Amino acid sequence: MVTEEQQIQRVMEILSTVMDPEIPVISVVDLGIIHQVNLKDDELYVEVLPTYSGCPATDYIPVLIQKTLSEHGYRKVNVSNVLDPDWSSDRITGEGLRKLADYGIAPPSRNSSPECPRCNAQDVVLTSEFGSTPCKSLYQCRQCLEPFEYFKCH
Repeated sequence: MVTEEQQIQRVMEILSTVMDPEIPVISVVDLGIIHQVNLKDDELYVEVLPTYSGCPATDYIPVLIQKTLSEHGYRKVNVSNVLDPDWSSDRITGEGLRKLADYGIAPPSRNSSPECPRCNAQDVVLTSEFGSTPCKSLYQCRQCLEPFEYFKCH
């Protein structure tokens, strides 16, 4: 007999294969946007915390989650975006931070300015508050001269 805890653990393993559509190297689990997973009367409930208001992926991520869980045999799935609590970049896992840096996006840092993900220099300059998505800003490294995106703290 599979316990509810084991079923939820299995769902989280499946969700770890659902990649953020804007940053395809980080899963929704590593991004920390899965708030809760519950089972009730053979129905699965997944609560998602949007990262930023206006994020274009906010409506698409629940569709990806629904599709992926359906492909793994879950037929009764309810996925909803919830706004309480607020998502915070502190929710990104250590693995998620590493994957961001490996992909060339400086991970959020509350203690200092971002570090260049290419050469690890701290001598960087902000070139634009807004990057390719609302959750990122643009910087340039003064050492290697490469531009890079920084995942903003929130």
